[in-house]
Amino acid sequence: MQVELNGKPTETNASTLAELVEVEGFEAPCVATAVDGVFVPKATRDTVTLTEGIRVEVLSPMQGG
Repeated sequence: MQVELNGKPTETNASTLAELVEVEGFEAPCVATAVDGVFVPKATRDTVTLTEGIRVEVLSPMQGG
């Protein structure tokens, strides 16, 4: 299925948000996620089912000053 990941069309076989984060190589404990503009806590990522065309944002913390 095709989803929008960080603004780019992405083909995936992942069925949940948790699986997508893992398959795409993001450091799961160190990222924030949102689906269709709504924040999704890490503890509930495995309950969010992906559907065709869903918009997913995965954000990594930035360091610096």
